[in-house]
Amino acid sequence: MTVDSMVSLVSAHPWVAEARVTPGDAIAVWPESAATLAGPEPGPLLREHLDHWAEVYDWVYQEAVGRHSDDLDLSGWRASDTGQPLSVEHMREWLDCTVGLVLAQRPRRVLEIGCGTGLLAHRLHPHLRGYVGTDVAPAAVQRLGEADLPGTAFVRAAAHETATDRVRETMDHAFGRGVAPDCVLLNSVTQCFPGLGYLAEVLRQALAVVADGGTVIIGDIRHSDLLTAHFTWLEQSRAPGIGGDDLQTRIRAAITADEELSFSPRAVAGLLTAQGRPVRMSLHARTMKQDTELTRYRYDIVLHVGAGMSEMPTRVRTIPWSEQLGLDLATTLRAALADDPIVVSGIPNALLNDAPTAVTPHALRHAVRELDAAVLLDPHDPRLLAVAAPATGGLLALEDLVGSRPETGPEAHEPLAGFVRRRLPEVLRDHLRRQVPGTRLPRIVVADDSDGRGAR
Repeated sequence: MTVDSMVSLVSAHPWVAEARVTPGDAIAVWPESAATLAGPEPGPLLREHLDHWAEVYDWVYQEAVGRHSDDLDLSGWRASDTGQPLSVEHMREWLDCTVGLVLAQRPRRVLEIGCGTGLLAHRLHPHLRGYVGTDVAPAAVQRLGEADLPGTAFVRAAAHETATDRVRETMDHAFGRGVAPDCVLLNSVTQCFPGLGYLAEVLRQALAVVADGGTVIIGDIRHSDLLTAHFTWLEQSRAPGIGGDDLQTRIRAAITADEELSFSPRAVAGLLTAQGRPVRMSLHARTMKQDTELTRYRYDIVLHVGAGMSEMPTRVRTIPWSEQLGLDLATTLRAALADDPIVVSGIPNALLNDAPTAVTPHALRHAVRELDAAVLLDPHDPRLLAVAAPATGGLLALEDLVGSRPETGPEAHEPLAGFVRRRLPEVLRDHLRRQVPGTRLPRIVVADDSDGRGAR
């Protein structure tokens, strides 16, 4: 069979929009947009990406090699540079910071999307009237259900299935019929999402279900503006002494091969402008003491949802950071709070910045521990921090971020395109083997000008 004949067979596959012979007698293909659709019913290629992560985590949770106790199962939590488990002490502080962020919003009913082994469920439910956790891993859902935590319910569902009947029925059981959660929580799950399209669908459903005046918390996000810094740190850790062009080549290759989603706050703001509910955003630094990738390169977003957002402070006094402020930040803020909400801005993060006035997020948290204050991330430069007092003084309007294009990095690193480049040729070669058994097959590649989201 000729290559042209096989092009016709490949073109007939429902996941292919177009196929052509290349000068080297390979077949270049452009994926059909429906195959990578992110919506209530994901396209088949996108579904395969989601199923891959579901299988990975179900296996991890079944093995439970990081299980220290019923409420501290750290299975899967490993350092990227060493491959070793992150320390229990560090993970306990990570949990404390996350629980503190959630409870600071004063929720009564929490829906957690991607509850995993229940690290947060175990710690949040005593403070709530009701808690519902969803996860794609059957092992996690079964184990948490058997734990019989008071006021909780768990259901197997993917992140894009919040609007399904089984999730709604579980919430009715835990919260009361027709009662909405006042907090939707996605913590340390977005790195498994295929791209911004899928994130947009998940947030659309979260905003549709959360009560007016509630919050949607997206926690432990990999910041795309810090992706190069993150992989520079990783490659130097793996190959000490490497530098120059060799280091840059390794960094570019590692980023290209990276299978996890990273995104900036501006990307989220852009996704939210199309939905109808009033939303304001706060960006929170990770304030653990230990210097790890979880502290350096990740951050939290809190979306404050509903009509009440128009009543939040809009006139906030901003003062720049200085070494003098660092001597007694708490006293400065306490005095300033007598008059106006205040934000101290432009604080160099000592984990990412060697400026003489740099401080760590943990030091800032310690300095304002007795105040109604929040340690925030600069919305335009993640190497800078800010402190807002009261904490609500740090809220941003979406238009403060949309359209901002600093030179610090891309809006997102999306793994779907790489997955499609790997997976679609495998599927099509299997398709040809069934159609023309015994025939020598040509190389199949996804076209360079396809971004993995469909045809041109």
